Amino acid sequence: MLGRSKKTSSTVQKEPKAHDPKSHDQLRRLGVLDDADVQVMLRGSSMLKVRSQRWQKSRSLQLLDDGVTVWCESSKSFRKAKAQQTFAVTEVECLREGCQSEALRLLSGSVPEGQCFTVVFRGARKSLDLCCPTEEEAKCWIRGIRTLQDRVSNMTQKEKLDHWIQGYLRRADQNQDGKMSYEEVKRLLQMINIDLSEHYARSLFKKCDRSANGRLDPGEIEEFCRELLRRPELDSVFRHYSSNGCVLTTAELRDFLGDQGEDASLDHAQNLILKYELNTWAHKHQFMTQNGFTVYMLSQENDVFNPSHSEVYQDMTHPLSHYYISSSHNTYLTKDQVTSASSTEPYIRALNQGCRCVELDCWDGDRGEPLIYHGHTLTSKVTFREVIETIAQYAFKASPYPLILSLENHCSVEQQAVMARDLRSILGKRLLTKPLSSQPLEHLPSPEELKGRILVKGKKENDKLGKMDSCSCSSSSSEDESGGGGGGGGGSKAKGKKDPGKPVQSVKLSPELSALVVYCRSVPFHGFEHASKKPPSDMSSFNENHALRHSKDSGNLFVQHNCRYLSRVYPSGQRLQSSNYDPQDMWNCGCQMVALNFQTPGEQMDLNQGRFLQNGGCGYILKPSFLLQPDSNFNPENTGGGPGHIPTMLTIRVLSAQQLPKLNTDKPNSIVDPQVWVEIHGVGIDNTRDKTPRVNNNGFNPMWDCTLTFQLQVPELALVRFVVEDHDHTTKNDFVGQFTLPFTSFRTGYRHVHLLKADGSSLSPATLFIHVTVSRRGVPIKSVSRRMV
Repeated sequence: MLGRSKKTSSTVQKEPKAHDPKSHDQLRRLGVLDDADVQVMLRGSSMLKVRSQRWQKSRSLQLLDDGVTVWCESSKSFRKAKAQQTFAVTEVECLREGCQSEALRLLSGSVPEGQCFTVVFRGARKSLDLCCPTEEEAKCWIRGIRTLQDRVSNMTQKEKLDHWIQGYLRRADQNQDGKMSYEEVKRLLQMINIDLSEHYARSLFKKCDRSANGRLDPGEIEEFCRELLRRPELDSVFRHYSSNGCVLTTAELRDFLGDQGEDASLDHAQNLILKYELNTWAHKHQFMTQNGFTVYMLSQENDVFNPSHSEVYQDMTHPLSHYYISSSHNTYLTKDQVTSASSTEPYIRALNQGCRCVELDCWDGDRGEPLIYHGHTLTSKVTFREVIETIAQYAFKASPYPLILSLENHCSVEQQAVMARDLRSILGKRLLTKPLSSQPLEHLPSPEELKGRILVKGKKENDKLGKMDSCSCSSSSSEDESGGGGGGGGGSKAKGKKDPGKPVQSVKLSPELSALVVYCRSVPFHGFEHASKKPPSDMSSFNENHALRHSKDSGNLFVQHNCRYLSRVYPSGQRLQSSNYDPQDMWNCGCQMVALNFQTPGEQMDLNQGRFLQNGGCGYILKPSFLLQPDSNFNPENTGGGPGHIPTMLTIRVLSAQQLPKLNTDKPNSIVDPQVWVEIHGVGIDNTRDKTPRVNNNGFNPMWDCTLTFQLQVPELALVRFVVEDHDHTTKNDFVGQFTLPFTSFRTGYRHVHLLKADGSSLSPATLFIHVTVSRRGVPIKSVSRRMV
């Protein structure tokens, strides 16, 4: 996405001051003030930052008083030359204990393993390999970071907002006296991304300065923040349903819930009051105040994404071919496919995102040990064994459903045997080595039947001939099976992805490795008629261009093929920077494994995250019913009046945004000018986008009240993407945040959209406030989810 490159996770910080008891309010809110591990982090620790056996530098790490930010200082000799770096615990993907990273493995044996750990970050930021003076200190930091992550993730939106504003208040209070002058208030307003007029800012300051001494004391600061955080558009909704404008009765709240398309029972309304109302008197008398209503409206329970879809709710007993399967391409790469590093850590990130098909490009190593890297390029190398050990550790942390290892095999027979040995010894019983049944295979097994199992996708022996399947392919690729002729499309992965100048040679298969391929046998594609005679365990891979051509020229045949057989689509080899293609085109024709470069953020990965957001994020999404029938006549290129054609009107009223981040932190006077795009991604006829006007100089609480209307023809395939940009007259608009979700998980009524960063992590507390209406032939639909699923 344009503008994302400007975003960084590191910021320049001043040296932390001595801890003041007043500054512990945020730690108290997190409930960690008395945590022994957090206390160690607050005092700080001296560690070694490790990049290699030779590169080891002293670093001081200390948790700041906000309970979220870790400050990292260079050694004294470098203090003037280098800026101090920070990271937030919310940016941490995971912690690897001991010498598990590539750099720390080199130290294994020379330092006690218990003193080492690796901080793996989300997105492209390099991981941090650290060695502590003692094992106990390392354990304190590991436990402490995990505790803070857990506390932050369990905070309500109201608590996150309070924590956010308190952090800015402390930074704006330059002399740390707990009071704020008008100049400090102006500084606060710049920090939180709002440019109030001088007249309004001064009048608001005077209104809250009840002591009239030119400084706001803690109580007056709280009143000032309450005024800033007022939500007039939310208050208006409250007053519409409240007969007296002060409270909602249980019956009035029930009426509101009915208009939202939710459970409109008195019991449900009473339960919401008990859960979200903070006022003791109102709680006792079963009323909801304006404050309680705001807390409820900001909660995940009122999110635009149906919360019941955050659990596995779909039928998981269909054949594998009936599901979209979250799939990664070149999973080992950290960035581009020409010069970047190969590492085990991208596998961790992908698996933690629910990815269920990862790729391993395997090549002979000099010491008899297979390596993984991008052949005939400058990418670094990581051992096959290290990757399998990492996969074994993280395979089922995010999802219990089967994981597919897509092997791109360039190894000699001898090193293929080593691969087979490593797979068996490391993965153990989780590795599927034989069919689940001795009966002839009528259809692929289901995700439920394969729960907790790891499948190998690759070439296999030619059983009919009783000898090895010799595959004619370039020495730089053995993965492409799109073949030529028979309507199947020609070309090979080698012609784009790897080295086109290498001679074609025959690659023999190891019987040990071949035996591990059970349900995902890679075969060339020679046309739909030829493929229909194959067993369902045969599957083909398609270059994005070939897949798109099949979709355009033979869309219905491709849909029918994908009812029974698995198809994997991968990016064109011309994408040297590891950019991605549009996955929606492939999903429209039922392709299951639409493999993307997970390391490259942008619109395509936003769509992927949105597609697999539902069904508990387990990485398997049941395709719409019209893509599951072998005789389906659905054609993504001709959707009028056929299966899945349900003309639907989607109306989105974009009301406001809250607490959008400041982009140019180096320029205090720079305030964002936000505008919102709403995009529909689906079949060709549904693809469209529209936008709100921009709001000048206000990222804190911009108001639009702008209505956008979209006509959908095949709603069950549609994704809805919200994008907030900072408008710029002279250059491309900068990306601020986004959120993408399936139309079938959309909820009607007044909803909040919780925005995400470029890397897909939370942008909390940034939100959009919208109203959603869905209708068919003029008849409103109260619940999209119930009608679609």
